[in-house]
Amino acid sequence: MPNTEESMVDQLIIPDIKELLADGNIADVAKFLEELHPSESAEILVSLPLEQAKSVLIQFEKEQQADILCEIPGSIQADIAGLLSTEELVAIVKELSPDDQADLFKQLPEEITEKILPELAKQDRDTIQKLVSYPEGTAGSIMTTEFLAFNCSISAQEAIKRIRKEGASKESIYTIFLINTQRKFVGSVSLGDIILSDPEVSLESFIETDEVVAIKTSATREEVVFMVKKFDLVALPVIDDNGRLLGIITHDDVIDVIEQERTEDFERFMAITGKHEDEAYLRIPAWKQFLHRVPWLVILAAFGLVSGAILQHFESALVNLVILAFYMPMLADTGGNTGSQSATVVVRALALHEIKPKQIGLVLWKELRIALMLGAVLAVLAFGRVMLTPASMAVSAGISLNTVAFAISIALGIQVVSATIIGAILPLLAAACKLDPALIASPAITTIVDISGLFIYFSIARALLKI
Repeated sequence: MPNTEESMVDQLIIPDIKELLADGNIADVAKFLEELHPSESAEILVSLPLEQAKSVLIQFEKEQQADILCEIPGSIQADIAGLLSTEELVAIVKELSPDDQADLFKQLPEEITEKILPELAKQDRDTIQKLVSYPEGTAGSIMTTEFLAFNCSISAQEAIKRIRKEGASKESIYTIFLINTQRKFVGSVSLGDIILSDPEVSLESFIETDEVVAIKTSATREEVVFMVKKFDLVALPVIDDNGRLLGIITHDDVIDVIEQERTEDFERFMAITGKHEDEAYLRIPAWKQFLHRVPWLVILAAFGLVSGAILQHFESALVNLVILAFYMPMLADTGGNTGSQSATVVVRALALHEIKPKQIGLVLWKELRIALMLGAVLAVLAFGRVMLTPASMAVSAGISLNTVAFAISIALGIQVVSATIIGAILPLLAAACKLDPALIASPAITTIVDISGLFIYFSIARALLKI
């Protein structure tokens, strides 16, 4: 949503609603919210105290309650649900789709779920428990079981009859999934193709390829996004290890996954750990954010002590040639920037499945060539900058400014090459170890490059300048 629209809600609608609620006009508020989209109603309810949000929510019809509750972030959703009576909550749960039911149950405390489950039909209980059992972040955890799957041997005419009979209760009817007698997924066909075809033609005739486009329940969310993008799917079928069709992942759920992945990558790129929740910034307790941020900062700070040890080791070089200290920030910044650039393009390529960890040789060869060109340009610039040093600034007896400029430019060039290689290799190693490459991409690389850069800088200065 654009910031201007959010501002309008904050400045115009919410104050009036709070005033109405203060006067006890809950029904009027509910009547106003009925005209809005469920996501807009949810946005307003989230801004209210939990008791008031609950009081407004229960004014709607059960189907509307379910639609609005689905749009509320998980933790707040659970808080509001906790204020509802068992009867009220059961009525809402019955209106939710299976994947939304599972999402809600993951948020609710066990004592509440134990009260709700016995009130649901056995089939609903089994479905919820099955979906909840899939590990978080897998295809199984975000799929729904509301879809149309027909035996591939039936005719188009029979399929249309069944769509009319069963379609109303399904989340998606635009893609019909085809299975064989063992319920193994064999292909799919669009609703449009069925409607426009000869009524007597078999659905099996719509299967254009032997390749089955589907994903297993154990696949990651990143793989889900990749498959939907690669094959331009409206719905992605989910199968078990034996190829049996268990559920589908619809395009709206994929959009949610993309948003979650983007948030997670942003936070991991800046070394923020923990569970990356879909929750407003101001609603996350400061203590919780502290716990997410502190682990990597402590680790990186400890590595930073190594930089101090290197400076202490080369203390004599700094004392004898103070000009070296003036170019340390340039070295550190350039190394960090080139390393981050390399890491960014490699992480992106990994995310888009353009490269694999086993292609590390090809990636490093390409990045090495790029680094050599970058290093040469930056070394020339550094040489020129050092040569502009005022003549009044003493260098050191027996050491010319040319020699100092040469040493600094060589160190910078080598730093650019090493930082680029480090930035490329760390994400590849992380991916090879089944870790998220973004987790070690930015602050970790910057710290490592700083340490290696200082060592390179002073080692070359000592060797070339004999200090």
